[in-house]
Amino acid sequence: MNELSLVASILERDTLRYTPAGIPIVGGVLQHGSTQTEARMDRQVDFEIPAVAAGEISGRFANAELGAMYRFTGFLARKSRHSKSLVFHIIDFSAA
Repeated sequence: MNELSLVASILERDTLRYTPAGIPIVGGVLQHGSTQTEARMDRQVDFEIPAVAAGEISGRFANAELGAMYRFTGFLARKSRHSKSLVFHIIDFSAA
């Protein structure tokens, strides 16, 4: 199963565009910060992750407030067929 749930803010966002097939899509960068417990020790976790929202969810993502906290759900996939870089594909999100 490839499912990711993440509380993050929208750090950057591209302009809504359309794929050659006519599907609306918008990319961006999410920023996460939290304290996680690993091996009974607290660990500060801070990272940025590239993200993309396609289809119906893209309009909501394009209009979401930058810097506000949201709970995102989706999956990870390669940026392209030959890339090793991962992108978080947003399926849904709501206020955190």
